[in-house]
Amino acid sequence: MKVSAKAEYACLAVLALAQHGQDAAPLRIREISELHGIPERYLVQILLQLKGAGLVASTRGAAGGYRLARPSESISVGEVLSAIDGPNLAARDSAKADHVASQILGRLWDQVREAERNVLDQTTIAALVAQTSPHEWTI
Repeated sequence: MKVSAKAEYACLAVLALAQHGQDAAPLRIREISELHGIPERYLVQILLQLKGAGLVASTRGAAGGYRLARPSESISVGEVLSAIDGPNLAARDSAKADHVASQILGRLWDQVREAERNVLDQTTIAALVAQTSPHEWTI
C-alpha cells in the first residue's frame, strides 16, 4: 500500500487536532506545522481539503484555528485518506489479464486492497490517539 506524503500529513494533522481536544481552543496551523514538520503552505491546502470533506472546522480571527468537525471516534483513517487522495485504492492493471495466472493474481490483489480498505475504515482517529496517550493506572 502506498500512502502519499500529503495523505500522511493529513493524518498527522487530524491526530494533532484530536489530541488537542474538541473542546479546547482551535489549534493554529503554525502549531501543527511545528509539531510535525509540515510546511505551513502545504498544511493550509490539506486542511482546506479536510474541511471540504467535513472532517475539520475552522474558526477565523485572532483566536482562530482548526478543530475536528466531529468526535474523533467517528472519523476513520479511511475517511482522511479518501478526503486527500480520493475514495479508491488504485487497481493494478495487468498486461496479460487474458492468462489464467494473471487473473488469479488480479483477484488476489483485489482481496488485498479490500482488506486494506477494511482496516483503514475500521481504525478510528480516537483509537490512534489512545495509542499515543499515556494511561493512568489506579490501584
